[in-house]
Amino acid sequence: MSETRSAPLYCPYCGEEDLRPSEAGHGAWECHACARVFTVKFSGLLSRAVTR
Repeated sequence: MSETRSAPLYCPYCGEEDLRPSEAGHGAWECHACARVFTVKFSGLLSRAVTR
């Protein structure tokens, strides 16, 4: 499995696209439009029964 992750396309707070990786930690991003730092974390998959 690849270790490459997708980057967020826009800030979840203001919607702008001026994002850069943050030194705050793994998965942290800085929005230079609204000056917020946020993290993106994969939590897991939903367990659903497959019905056909």
